[in-house]
Amino acid sequence: NTMALYQRVGKSLLSTRSASSPILTATAVARRARFLSTEAAAASAKAQRKGFVEWYEGHLNARPVLTKAVTGAFLWGLGDVVAQVVPTLIEEEDGSDDTTKKEFKYDIPRTARAVTFGFAIHAPLSHVHFNLLEWMTVKGGFAGLSIPIFKTVMEQFVYWSWFSNSLYHGAMGAMQGKNLNEIQKRIEDVLWDTQVAQWKFWIPVQLLNFQFVPVRHQLNVVLLTSVVWTALLSAWYPPEEAEVEVSEEKKD
Repeated sequence: NTMALYQRVGKSLLSTRSASSPILTATAVARRARFLSTEAAAASAKAQRKGFVEWYEGHLNARPVLTKAVTGAFLWGLGDVVAQVVPTLIEEEDGSDDTTKKEFKYDIPRTARAVTFGFAIHAPLSHVHFNLLEWMTVKGGFAGLSIPIFKTVMEQFVYWSWFSNSLYHGAMGAMQGKNLNEIQKRIEDVLWDTQVAQWKFWIPVQLLNFQFVPVRHQLNVVLLTSVVWTALLSAWYPPEEAEVEVSEEKKD
């Protein structure tokens, strides 16, 4: 009986407040409408993000190599765009009056080479590489923090970085029309510097990648990080006039 009395009193107070304060009621309704509108927009954006993730995951599970190849082509191309554009933007911000500075001209064939390498060579081989690392880890019985350490050591020092960096410089030289001797000399000239720069940047990145990211997404982490890496290299070491593709630093 007491509870029923409280409920009747409460309803009476609410009714009196609503009748005596129509402006307050209208304000509350407007606030509720704005809240529902914001909530609906957030739910719609979340559904779109979820839809894209599910769509990508579906393709990744059904056609992993092709999906990674297309992703690799896009991100390698984006990385090359960044590598070409960033130095020009930095020069413009510096406000240099150097009259010998050449007018910027975007190199489309260079981006085409990057896209081709990412699609046809780097992504398919990287798919094999990451799955091979996972297989070796399982066979070796590694667990816990020993997993990312083992994978990083194998990748950076034992086989993959040496092979992939040599392959990159060789493929770029071949697509530029260089002969075998010129390609070999290019690899000899730049391989060690490429390795040292890679170890400084990629070892911490890959330790985190191997620890927290599923195998099927590890290549995507490398490709996304490579866009930032390319931008940094282009900012720190702008291409000299006499150098060819100096900012096309090898991605992991």
